[in-house]
Amino acid sequence: MVDLFETLRTPQEALANFQPKEYSVSEISSEIKKCVENNFNRIRVKGEIFGGKRADSGHWYLTLKDENALLSAVIWRGTAARLPFKPEDGLEVVATGKITTFSGKSSYQMVIEQLEISGTGALLKLLEERKQKFAAEGLFDPAHKKKIPYLPTTIGVVTSPTGAVIRDIIHRVTDRFPSHILLWPSLVQGEGAAEQIAKAIRGFNDLPKQGNIKRPDVLIVARGGGSLEDLWAFNEEVVIRAVYDSEIPIISAVGHETDTMLIDYVADVRAPTPTGAAEFAVPVRSELLSRTATLQSRIYSAIGHYFSERQNILQGLTRGIPKLDQILAETRQKLDERIERFELSFRNYLQNKKQQIAVISLKPYHIKNILEKNEETLNNLSIRLTSVSVDSVLQRGFAWVKDEKQQTVYNLAQAQKAKHLNIQFIDGTLTSNQTSKKNEKTLQGDLFDLL
Repeated sequence: MVDLFETLRTPQEALANFQPKEYSVSEISSEIKKCVENNFNRIRVKGEIFGGKRADSGHWYLTLKDENALLSAVIWRGTAARLPFKPEDGLEVVATGKITTFSGKSSYQMVIEQLEISGTGALLKLLEERKQKFAAEGLFDPAHKKKIPYLPTTIGVVTSPTGAVIRDIIHRVTDRFPSHILLWPSLVQGEGAAEQIAKAIRGFNDLPKQGNIKRPDVLIVARGGGSLEDLWAFNEEVVIRAVYDSEIPIISAVGHETDTMLIDYVADVRAPTPTGAAEFAVPVRSELLSRTATLQSRIYSAIGHYFSERQNILQGLTRGIPKLDQILAETRQKLDERIERFELSFRNYLQNKKQQIAVISLKPYHIKNILEKNEETLNNLSIRLTSVSVDSVLQRGFAWVKDEKQQTVYNLAQAQKAKHLNIQFIDGTLTSNQTSKKNEKTLQGDLFDLL
């Protein structure tokens, strides 16, 4: 530079002949990257999240903004998994990280290594906004609350498989009234916790009622105490809607008694602690047995009192009813009288029959006389019958005249109509044909002679 100025007469002439260093695009991008990262390798930036979205890779891409500028930012998957809350648009945060450049687009961005809510007040403000939103939709309406079963046979628990929460629940349920417990392991803090909690709730509801794994009668969603950021998963919309849609009654037990999350508003029952949730889920067995014994005693006493009252009422009613002996006395008397008359009548009947038998046995000749008399009557009837028979009449000189049809001819008119006559005598039959009046007259004379 000295030699150059010495050869030039004026500074203007030296500037006009100065040639800047030449860089390639990659070289200048690298120089800029080094300059930016060296000067901004650890910074804290306060701003409002805008346009946040999660990529399939698990990375989060978002923009931090204030009233005058925008700053692109990225949260790598590993860091995002450790965040106590889900980045949401409109949330004011303080991001810790470094500034780097992206040569492919000649742009710069912040790589966030830590993300915090900008003060508890901002987080509480977001919590209140969500609360109002869900309340307006009716998700907290008491009309949608389901009754917790008094004595569930199976209890479903959504919580971390490690830690004191699940142990406390098991211990308290065992002490009070031993029941079957199903655990659905889930993250309860950090990236993906809300999704796992919601999946567990829906998974329990999807179990068949009559399957190999019994569907729980009640669910407990629980987590131990922590900061508002630690408990933030239980304020996420995916969890709130899963609880609201659950057909199984849900008891929420998140944090300490002073901690109130949005899940507490939508759950069917809110317990102050996980141990308290177990107490809501099952009664004390010894107290139940004592109460059952008391109720049984009261039932027996009530039944005894009931029948005692009815007995007094019945006795009062019987005072106005005649005694049974009085009602039956007259009937019994009539019955005795008729029995006596029947016995007397039967004895008389038997006596008469005995006398008749005795009479018959003492006079057997009466039977013989009856038989002889009947035999005589029969003989007389036989003689009379024989005297009027055809043979007897023919023997007395009479004849029996019949026509060609063997019909008896009783008069002349019938005889004239017949083609021929059959005349029966005692010793034979004569047949006469009517061929002329002469024969007819002769026949008439013969007939008159016969008669």
